[in-house]
Amino acid sequence: MEVSEPSASANTGANLKVKRNRWKIVRNNLDMYILLIPGIVFLLLFKYTPMYGIVIAFQDFNIFTGISGSEWVGMEQFSKLIHSEEFIQVFVNTLLISLYKIVLLFPIPIVIALMLNEVRKMFFKRTIQTIIYLPHFLSWVIISGLFINILSPSSGIVNQVIDSLGGNPISFMTDNDMFRSVVVFTAGWKEIGWNAIVFIAAIAGIEQEQYEAASIDGAGRIRKMISISLPGILPIIVLMFILRIGNLLEAGTEQILTMYNPLVYENGDVIGTFVYRLGLGQQNYSFSTAVGLFNSLVGFLLIVIGNGLSRKFLNRSIW
Repeated sequence: MEVSEPSASANTGANLKVKRNRWKIVRNNLDMYILLIPGIVFLLLFKYTPMYGIVIAFQDFNIFTGISGSEWVGMEQFSKLIHSEEFIQVFVNTLLISLYKIVLLFPIPIVIALMLNEVRKMFFKRTIQTIIYLPHFLSWVIISGLFINILSPSSGIVNQVIDSLGGNPISFMTDNDMFRSVVVFTAGWKEIGWNAIVFIAAIAGIEQEQYEAASIDGAGRIRKMISISLPGILPIIVLMFILRIGNLLEAGTEQILTMYNPLVYENGDVIGTFVYRLGLGQQNYSFSTAVGLFNSLVGFLLIVIGNGLSRKFLNRSIW
């Protein structure tokens, strides 16, 4: 017995019904869609429209003739990029600083969130939260000036302590061997408390019945932390880690730009500051655009790869 296929009219009717349902959803939530308009306009104006400037990476751009009048050179800028010894050093610096920040700083907000969740006195808990959040609201200009004074080899409190212990003063801000450590430490001092907010919020969403059941079974605080809190925020940890991997080549341009100087270019210059120096300092717009495009493409690939590995080994992913 043959089974007849659905007629074209039946398919058309089903499609029309789906479209009506979609428009019904839009009408019922019209106020929500209106609220999306400012965000969409912002993305179009400040995120998508400037992407037209990517074509500069394939030109010998002249600021006076503009994009339409500049000579097209194809992949010449990228060839210069690959064969540039200076860029290779900058690329290595960027990777090292970003990896240091991930390995040393990424776990700390998780630990802080887990520990604060065990604090029962709300006044003490809120006080600690406020103190560790505050540095985030200071600009890097202020923080750089603060640490330049603190780490000064002549009058800084750190070198005064070193001198009192019989050591020799250290020029933290002009020493190539010390500069990366200063960058990582100051980044942690500024952002660790703020980054912990995400994990604190995730812990707050865990059902309290799980903790009550664990208490009845005789589990202590550490056992509940390991067996309930940590697994409960694992999806957020994976999400934040994937996003952090995507920003691997963003080693903190604004931070380093306010801290570094020509004496520490060897170990402190990163892709963002390199683009700034070439683009604005030397007016080499085409090459700096090629560097920026390379940076964006690598970041995109890292997010895709990180998401794929997470889905394969942890069964958790963004998409």
